[in-house]
Amino acid sequence: MTEATSPPAALTIAGSDSGGAAGLQADLRTFLTCGVHGLVAVTAVTVQNTLGVHDRTDIPPHIVAGQIEAVAADMRVGAAKTGMLASAEIIEAVAAACDAAEIGRDRRIPFVVDPVAASMHGHPLFDAAGLAALRDLLLPRATVLTPNLDEVRLLTGLDVTDRQGMRDAAVALHQLGPRHVLVKSGHLVTDPECVDLLFDGEDFVELPGPRFSTPHTHGAGDAMASAFTAGLARGMPVVEAARFGKWFVSNAVANSYPMGAKVGPVSAFWRLAPEERA
Repeated sequence: MTEATSPPAALTIAGSDSGGAAGLQADLRTFLTCGVHGLVAVTAVTVQNTLGVHDRTDIPPHIVAGQIEAVAADMRVGAAKTGMLASAEIIEAVAAACDAAEIGRDRRIPFVVDPVAASMHGHPLFDAAGLAALRDLLLPRATVLTPNLDEVRLLTGLDVTDRQGMRDAAVALHQLGPRHVLVKSGHLVTDPECVDLLFDGEDFVELPGPRFSTPHTHGAGDAMASAFTAGLARGMPVVEAARFGKWFVSNAVANSYPMGAKVGPVSAFWRLAPEERA
């Protein structure tokens, strides 16, 4: 028997969702179905379901940093992403640990910053100090920044209502330091299509996709960012990885399902082969 080869690996630095729809659970599910081994640095543990976020505890910053350092020292991280980072202190620890591990826009390992600032239920996930730390410490370190339109407003003050507004937002966000900006259009419900926008400081690339009539979209942003990260870990150039992420999340939303009393998750099951039984 020949020895198996190691698959590419990607790291998610994110919070846990006890409902399994978003957070690190969504990231790991996406990594797996995109052919990437998932590594984890847990930042917080939430108590939540489809009815809301009921409680949470944040992981001590040195433990968050230690997780990043441990896996990066041993397991050949191909790309990394963030999700919920919980506090300014955790963001500071993540920035320092990523620098030490050569993760970042001008470093060896691509870094996708998904600036998760609020839960889908509208609960803020960190305070003003956390938002300032995100803007000042992580955006300039990002290979790719992947905000939704609510996060665009928090980071820039711009209220996007159309595709031109997305272009304006991408320019404003790029000036904050990331190498690339991917503005996600899922919340632009007045647009009959769902056209995400990638910007590198010079060129815009539109990523078109259908807008599906379903309420079950929990975890869509996480799935897009983590599929993008998986593509980078597999060695894809940024534009190709962005198209890969868009392809993945479009299919995930198309195959979303109900789970619980309110908004159900997008699906990764469409990537699994059907079972063959005798």
